[in-house]
Amino acid sequence: MSYEETIQYLFNSTPVFEQVGASAYKEGLSNTYALDQYFGHPHQNFRSIHIGGTNGKGSCSHTLAAILQADGYKVGLYTSPHLVDFRERIRINGEMLPKQYVIDFVEKHRAFFEPLHPSFFELTTAMAFKYFAEQKVDYAVIEVGLGGRLDCTNIINPLLSIITNISLDHTQFLGDTLPKIAKEKAGIIKQGTPVVIGEATDETRAIFEAKAQEKDSLIVFAEDIPMVISSTPTPMGGRKYATRLFGELEGELGGDYQEKNTNTVLTAVANLYNAHVIKHVESISKGLSNVCELTGLMGRWQKTHTHPTVICDTGHNEAGWLYLSKQIKNQQCKNLRIVFGMVDDKDMNKVMSLLPSNASYYWTQPNTKRAFPVEKVAETGKKYGLIGKNYKSVAAAYREALTDADENDFLFVGGSSYVVADLLSTIR
Repeated sequence: MSYEETIQYLFNSTPVFEQVGASAYKEGLSNTYALDQYFGHPHQNFRSIHIGGTNGKGSCSHTLAAILQADGYKVGLYTSPHLVDFRERIRINGEMLPKQYVIDFVEKHRAFFEPLHPSFFELTTAMAFKYFAEQKVDYAVIEVGLGGRLDCTNIINPLLSIITNISLDHTQFLGDTLPKIAKEKAGIIKQGTPVVIGEATDETRAIFEAKAQEKDSLIVFAEDIPMVISSTPTPMGGRKYATRLFGELEGELGGDYQEKNTNTVLTAVANLYNAHVIKHVESISKGLSNVCELTGLMGRWQKTHTHPTVICDTGHNEAGWLYLSKQIKNQQCKNLRIVFGMVDDKDMNKVMSLLPSNASYYWTQPNTKRAFPVEKVAETGKKYGLIGKNYKSVAAAYREALTDADENDFLFVGGSSYVVADLLSTIR
């Protein structure tokens, strides 16, 4: 099979959460343990850092990987979902794994895994761990797929666990209250392994403290003694940080929400520095200011066009849009235009209630079976006084918005990772 045929095989023969949602979710780790045993427990051959939470996992994972790379390490990075190419999920020092590796993995091992009927994520996690072990990475930064306790990445024994924050998302799997979700996310806290909590409420803090006590794990709440004192946007689209321990730093990633993410990352970095994992203070500045170049990160307040300014962002739930809506509303521009779509496991009403009323909307639906039909998106928008036109594809909506826009307009594309993926595929 060619690479394209192999990817289609993976998408068509394994349940893919990104495509079909709940039916792809497999509770329990039996398949994960079977795959791990078959491949010889590859996760035991590299040191790892485990990152869970509701929002910010991707930004924190990429930033931490960039800092470790800048410190001279060979760093594996496993994240999800991908935006354009499946191989974005599995990288070493920013380089995606070779297409031939994906082909060979499927051809050599399908006789074993086909009878298991693993999910897409179970299989790709096994692929990532095998690749990292074979390539002898020094460290692997592993992002949790969904939840934590029963996530198939949770077989690793990391040197540090990080939980970014907790908000209501994937409630059909993780629970319908913050404490219930926190309990699932806290499942990545391991015996004697330190854990950093990025943001917590009184309810979730109690859950994390109890789990850390049970596991005899040192727990640090990043908000208690913040590493980031303040931050401001930079002319280049990033953020400048005044920090408690590391002086003034400049981060490449824009977005107001990055202040919280950076505070979480720097709290983790302080732990790694004290543990003599990170050896050079200058690596922190170098990694933070070159995240995209070092790791290939896309879709986080990413500028794709100037005159008009076009920004895309993968924020897709209420917690993410609390930050995004404020930043979009604060843009100094002639006209505000928004290309917007969502997928069906998100609370569209809560997100829609946060969208600016003074924008021209280009309602759309991403290319996934889980997309809300554009008609439903537009209908929900009307409930909140948001008026726009309907487009059956992100590409069509974006082209129309770009055509309509004046050079001093601000155009935002988002609502879902899949909307951003369709945009990036369109402009490649």
